[in-house]
Parts: sequence; C-alpha cells; structure tokens
Amino acid sequence: MFNTKKIISIILVVIMMLTFVGCSQPSSDQPNQDAEEPAENEAEEEPEEAKEETKLDKIKEKGVIVLGTAADYPPYEFHKEIDGEDHIVGFDIEIAKAFAEDLGVELEIKDMKFEGLIAALVADNIDFIVAGMVPKPERAEVVDFSMPYYQAEQSILIKAEDVDTYKAPEDFEGVVVGAQKATVQEEIVLNQIPGSEYKGLSKITNLVLELKNDKIEAIVLVKPVADAYANQNEDLIVPEISFGTEEGVAAAVNKGNSELLAELNKTLENLIETGTLDTFISEAILLADE
Repeated sequence: MFNTKKIISIILVVIMMLTFVGCSQPSSDQPNQDAEEPAENEAEEEPEEAKEETKLDKIKEKGVIVLGTAADYPPYEFHKEIDGEDHIVGFDIEIAKAFAEDLGVELEIKDMKFEGLIAALVADNIDFIVAGMVPKPERAEVVDFSMPYYQAEQSILIKAEDVDTYKAPEDFEGVVVGAQKATVQEEIVLNQIPGSEYKGLSKITNLVLELKNDKIEAIVLVKPVADAYANQNEDLIVPEISFGTEEGVAAAVNKGNSELLAELNKTLENLIETGTLDTFISEAILLADE
C-alpha cells in the first residue's frame, strides 16, 4: 500500500509548482516588464514637419528661371538680328543671364508689354523682372525690388528738323508728347511739360513711328534709350533738354521670395563691384548703335 503521508506531500509539491508558474506569467492586463523599454521620449516625439519649398528651391528643381521683360528699350533690352536670327539683347538681359548662371539654371525670356510685367510676376507667370524698372512705392507694395543697379538722365526725342523749335519744356505747350505707358516718363509728360497733350503707348517702337509720321512731336525717354533711337535714325535727335536723373532702376521678384531676392542682390553686387556691369552697359550701347 502506498504511504498516505508521502502521497499528500507529492500533491502539495505539485500545487506549489503550479502556483509558482502561474505567478511568473505576465497578466494579460499588464505590460510585460521584461519587454524592451522604448527609447527615451520616443513616444512623445512628433515627426518634424517637412520644410516648405521656396521659390528658389522650385526654380533649381525645375532647372529654369523665367525672366519677364519689355524688349523695346535699348540699350536695356531690345531685339537684334544676329547671324540672320532675332535675339533679345541688352545689358538687362546680360544681368539676367549672369543671375541664371549663378543659380546654375537655364534662362527663359518672356517679352511682354511693360505695364503687364508686375501682374505677370504676381500671377507667377514669370519668376523675376529685369526691365529698366524704377522701384516706385506703389510697385513696391506688390513686389519686392532688388538693390538699384543703374541710374540715367531723363531726356526727350524729337525730329531733327525741329531742333530749333523745341529748346525747353515750355516749348511743347499745345503739342502732343508721347511716353511709354505706366512709366516714370509718363509722369514726366503729365507733371513737367506744362500745356502739352499726353499720348501713351505700350511700345516705344510704336511711339517712334508716331514721331516719324508726325502724329506726335516728341517722346520722353531715359537718355541712353533716346540716344540709341537717335543714332539709329538720322531724322531724329536728342536736344539739350533734361528732366533730371531717374531714381535708379531695379529688378523685381514676387513678394515673400526672400531667398531668391538675396541671390539676385548677390549677383548684382558682384557685377557692380567687378565692373562687369559697366562692360555690359557699354557693349549694349554699341550693339544698339550698329
């Protein structure tokens, strides 16, 4: 017969073993304390928001920057036939090329009416403007301007046969004087040539035709531009009439494109400091005179 005490002892040992095993298992309601602890602050850290892509980033990603200009303004920007092909040239164009080169992208040029340039920039149809543009306060409200890079005297273009007739602003009283729309020159006609009748057109080339065809008596232009047209047309002349010096022209980018503007200013500073801009200007004047 089995020993009763021995059987009871065996049963008690088995019960104790089962109890120990049960206590060693983690409860389904409690986390396993032996599991690997999460890295410090791992659960609390939010994924960092992706940096917003800037206009400069987009231009570099695309590999092209789009210039808006009005190419009827020699020596700033104008059309020139070279080796039988039409090209847009001028010192503003050379500035734009240098900027594109500094950014490591290609330059695309859009030639449009001057008064439509800012609207095109605001609508992101172009990336920047270099067009002999004066940074007037009302323009600066909607676009950001670069540092000024050139200043020139304001003058007037007339027919050579009228050189003895028009010697002062007062001499234009009662006659039609033209200027390009939405420009400083337009303001000069309206405010500094008393008694004249203003006629504004979008293209300077059209104003020159009006002058040559006796539809207007004069055109107010920045002096390098007036000189360029006089040199190209023997029947036109720039008399000794001055309306002072312009405020200085600047390039423009859309509002808030601070990174792009900083790079543009860097290019302009380098062109000015190295004398490269002076070379661009003199070469453009010679090219306009050919």
